[in-house]
Amino acid sequence: MPPVQGKSTHTAAAIRILKRLLRNFRSAAVLRLWNDATHHIGHSGHTAPAFTLIVRDPSVLRKLVLQRSALVLADAYFRGLLDFEGDLYSVLRLKEYFQTLVLPLRERSALLLDALRLPGKPLTAMPPASPAAALPNEDRFSHGHSRQSDRAAISFHYDVSNQFYKLWLDEQMVYSCAYFETPDDTLAQAQRNKLDHICRKLRLTPGERFLDIGCGWGALVCWAARHYGVQAYGITLSQRQYEHAQQRIAAEGLHDLVTVELRDYRDLQGEAAYDKVASVGMFEHVGLANLPAYIATVHRILRPGGLFLNHGITHDEEGWRQNVNTEFINRYVFPDGELDTVSNIQRGMELAGFEIHDVEGLRPHYALTLRHWVQRLEAAHDEALQHVSETAYRVWRLYMAACALEFEAGGTGIYQILASRRGAVTLPLPLTRRDLYDHAGRGPALH
Repeated sequence: MPPVQGKSTHTAAAIRILKRLLRNFRSAAVLRLWNDATHHIGHSGHTAPAFTLIVRDPSVLRKLVLQRSALVLADAYFRGLLDFEGDLYSVLRLKEYFQTLVLPLRERSALLLDALRLPGKPLTAMPPASPAAALPNEDRFSHGHSRQSDRAAISFHYDVSNQFYKLWLDEQMVYSCAYFETPDDTLAQAQRNKLDHICRKLRLTPGERFLDIGCGWGALVCWAARHYGVQAYGITLSQRQYEHAQQRIAAEGLHDLVTVELRDYRDLQGEAAYDKVASVGMFEHVGLANLPAYIATVHRILRPGGLFLNHGITHDEEGWRQNVNTEFINRYVFPDGELDTVSNIQRGMELAGFEIHDVEGLRPHYALTLRHWVQRLEAAHDEALQHVSETAYRVWRLYMAACALEFEAGGTGIYQILASRRGAVTLPLPLTRRDLYDHAGRGPALH
């Protein structure tokens, strides 16, 4: 993309804006403007710059000052008006910096005057974006969590391209937090660990009826059937996930044990129809207002004494209030996603008639998982562009790296909650959890 030759007044105004905004930024970095003018920022002594931030168009700075939101920088990056060289995780420190930045009135007035000297519309050519990879139109989503809006939101996120996901997921195509026994585990090993950890927690045994709500590309249902001999049933709202799962079932010869359907969880039929139920990375899509109905549905279809494992992301604040993080996720990645605290999730399960047995926090595991995904995606950049646009690639790259930092900082958590439906005659679990961690008994039950 050729640089735009801005007027000298634009350059001078831009440098004054950047000096004021980034005066107290703690990392050493370099700023490069659209006409190759450069400026050093940060207070890190003689430390080499961690990154170079490239402002390709002066309109970005005008918008940043007028809107006072770090989302302006993310949007400009997705559209090719802002770029960087160097470490992405260091660049993302700018988000926290701008969120906490406070300037006196005099500084804000000077910033406003300089911002008004810059052009309001981009002067740089925008990068092309294919329809499947374009930025979302928020009007497409009702945020009311109807069946139609939920299907549209799931399609937006998961129906990007199976080939795109294959580039950075493991060979099992598991798109959820892995389970690392050591930090040196490969992503593939950690995801196998996770699949088996879930099956072992649920104490799956041959012949049991097992339901996976939000089954993704079919990894868990196929693993549970192949290694534990259960009759597995999975549901998803994603057409492309469904197609891949069907191909996988056929390739692994699991027709007699595994069924996957396109179905909304609200349309699940029957009473006490399943012995065990898992939901992995799905309830984040349900919506806070619909969580009671979601939990009640699981309670209805699970037999008394049956086990339910709910694996999902949580927030450190109650509810889903609008801020930079929530707006970013809903605008670019999960149009209808909402998170709540783990305590509220547990309370909802108890009110629905579940007895909670175990709660396991996996926050460090998801940070590691995300860093693996980002590394694999970056390594496959050129191949990724055969399946999605540069815009979509940038959205996913930034989103996953930002999430890794959020998990590392503790603002976001993830938990596996194991519960049973009350009413069993016998205990649904052994008296201790030794069986989960007894290495003499490790490994799948069937081969």
